[in-house]
Amino acid sequence: MKSLLKNFSVLDRYIIGELNLAFAFGLGLFSALGIAVGSLFDLLAQVRESRLLFDVALKVMALKMPEFIGFALPMAVLLATLIVYSRLSGDSEIIALRSLGISVYRLVLPALLFSIFATTITFVFKDQVIPLANAQATQTLEQAFLQKQAPFRDEKIIYPEYGEDDVLKRLFYAAEFDGQQMKDLTIIDRSNGSLNQIVTAEAAGWDLARNQWSFQNGIIYFINADGSYRNVLRFDRHQIQLSNELRVDEELPKHEDMSLAQLRQYMQTVAADPDRDEAWLRKLRVRFQEKISFPFICLALGVVGAAIGLRPQSAGKATGFGLCVGLIFGYYFLAFMISSVGVAGYLPPILAAWLPNLIVMAIASGLVLQSSR
Repeated sequence: MKSLLKNFSVLDRYIIGELNLAFAFGLGLFSALGIAVGSLFDLLAQVRESRLLFDVALKVMALKMPEFIGFALPMAVLLATLIVYSRLSGDSEIIALRSLGISVYRLVLPALLFSIFATTITFVFKDQVIPLANAQATQTLEQAFLQKQAPFRDEKIIYPEYGEDDVLKRLFYAAEFDGQQMKDLTIIDRSNGSLNQIVTAEAAGWDLARNQWSFQNGIIYFINADGSYRNVLRFDRHQIQLSNELRVDEELPKHEDMSLAQLRQYMQTVAADPDRDEAWLRKLRVRFQEKISFPFICLALGVVGAAIGLRPQSAGKATGFGLCVGLIFGYYFLAFMISSVGVAGYLPPILAAWLPNLIVMAIASGLVLQSSR
């Protein structure tokens, strides 16, 4: 940052230097509040109630820090520009600079340059650092609970699959389910209207890539219409397409744990699935666009803070903090409402993700124009 500042004018270096200090203050403040409210109390409750090891809780909290820092970056930009430009206005430095013929647009330029730098940092955090840290935090927490809890088990699973007119199509039986695989399976197949085959297998698991059940070490008995065996086929591994209702429930991947490249690849996998959930795919498309659009709110909020700070009334740190919280709350509420409309399918994903930024940028432009008069 210092090497870049050498190419700027004295005015730019002066204002950006002030912004750096205020930004560090805001980033530390908002990050600490986010960690305390969003992670610390929950982890302490798990340590007390679920007897989660304290060192594991500390590791998870450390891995969750990048996520809260990512959310704190736009707030810190807003607070920094608001405090610095309010101080410059309160100390009559803005009046002195304006008397030298420096326009409002030139005064806002350092805030704009600083916001572009913060946007870049936020984008890298949201795309690279946060997904990796979140995935490791989830894995650490799951491993800790798996070591303390008995594995899930179920026995004697029977599932009938019906076709048209409620006619029995298949009858599925598994002697045991250990949380990962079915054991000792038998399938009676009547998909042709009468008993045509019986499948037995030692184990079966859900193949997510093929969206099918993968049976292992089994035998297929083919049966004639008169009930006699016509063929027997042994297999080491066999894919069988069964009803999706029989599928073992899996936790869907979280978009927060994926980078843009990973999320794009996952979206392509979901889109290629003929039985895909259109609502889920639409939500993923909105979240993908939001991953791109979110860092640019730093740009809009930085200009908003500078424009408000240029007004004659001054704002100290306490007043600036309160105003900053109010503006951020308003932005997140607006973004949540528009995102929900996009997920529901009433807005295109790209518009649902970028519209809050465009609204804030329009407000920022209006404030700058008003200050220049």
